[in-house]
Amino acid sequence: MARGKVVFNEDRCKGCGLCTTVCPSKILVMSDKINKLGYHPATVSDPDKCTGCATCARMCPDCVIQVYRE
Repeated sequence: MARGKVVFNEDRCKGCGLCTTVCPSKILVMSDKINKLGYHPATVSDPDKCTGCATCARMCPDCVIQVYRE
């Protein structure tokens, strides 16, 4: 199975949550911490379950997500 790594530019995330709705592995969640913009950024709850599909990155309106395939 393909594996991936999701990297967020958390300081640019507006916390819209769109990425969390499209993740087929359901591993994206909204963080409890607050970023520089005053929003709760998205983050990965279980990185080992990422398949590297990059659906989250395509959904992000602010291009704050990068996905790397391993």
